[in-house]
Amino acid sequence: MSGSQGVRAQPVFDSHVHLAKGEQSLREYEAQAKTAGLEKVAFGGMWFGGPNQALQGQPKRISASNDAHLALAAQHPHMLPIATVHPYDGPAAVAELQRVAGLGVKILKIHPHTQKFDPADARVLALVKRAGELGVVVMFDNANILPGDSEKLFNLALAAPNTKFFFAHLGGLNFRFWNILKAIRTAEGLFGDNIYFDISATVTLIADSPIEPEFVWTIRNVGVRQVLLGSDYPQYSLTQTLDAFEKLDLTPEEKALIRYTNAQTLFKLKPSGSEK
Repeated sequence: MSGSQGVRAQPVFDSHVHLAKGEQSLREYEAQAKTAGLEKVAFGGMWFGGPNQALQGQPKRISASNDAHLALAAQHPHMLPIATVHPYDGPAAVAELQRVAGLGVKILKIHPHTQKFDPADARVLALVKRAGELGVVVMFDNANILPGDSEKLFNLALAAPNTKFFFAHLGGLNFRFWNILKAIRTAEGLFGDNIYFDISATVTLIADSPIEPEFVWTIRNVGVRQVLLGSDYPQYSLTQTLDAFEKLDLTPEEKALIRYTNAQTLFKLKPSGSEK
């Protein structure tokens, strides 16, 4: 077995898959993985995230879409469903969070840029604190599209230390900010290691670039065990992502953690092949 074939035979958890067209998107994603020879792929699938999906004031639509997504996941054991709410819906958002958590949802994805909300708003803090109480991981976009993106998310994580946060894209091309975590962790009682990241999209931009060594340095500073693989499908395929990821100067042990093991730990997945 060649090196490339060996990597593709290893378990992969893709933490960042957009299924805007439901079953059709899922089938297309699975077909791409099969064509690429990827044998053991599980993924976190979300139904929203594109343009014109602010969703504020549409709690019934959100609930219906969350239910459709849960039904889809029930038919596909390798899919971990990712639900959403709009934080500005206040009590309705918290109620929907509680409802989907009761149905087994482990991840809530909210997106400041697409959903047009400020992470510093008190309604966001109330929502994420409740998620922590329910054991739901809160996923945020962190591509630094908005001013102060990483800084606001960092302060939110400090304000809700009992909630686990999962920041997508590792800060995008402003990933350097997150190296502050190495220093923050030396301050007693300040930081509780509740921040995780995926490297979706960002890794495909940075691999083979002049700043690739800094990106690897950042992954190690935030903690290799705090970083997960993600593709941001359909914007990037899982094959593109894995090809870029394999170029990073990480050890085989570090790559195995990021490729699958860290997701297994964070999301309490069963062994590969029976993810839910």
